[in-house]
Amino acid sequence: MIAYAIYFTATCFGAALLMNLWQIATAKGIGDRVLALDTMVINSIALLILYGLSNGTEIYFEAVMIIAMLGFVSTVAYARFMLRGNIIE
Repeated sequence: MIAYAIYFTATCFGAALLMNLWQIATAKGIGDRVLALDTMVINSIALLILYGLSNGTEIYFEAVMIIAMLGFVSTVAYARFMLRGNIIE
């Protein structure tokens, strides 16, 4: 029964990834694209967690932690670039 729930949620997060790709391709402003990229990071984290649950291994959880840290740092860097025009002062 849990396998069906994992497949259903993976399908939902996969559809959300496709919608984020569409938003990146058709967004008018840079802020919308950055928000869609940040949401893609969150969706990919969820997909990796579901894949780790379905396989029963912990290595994917460590990869998720690294991706989460990189996603946060990249979102902050994009925000600083949009506000100030440079990342490193």
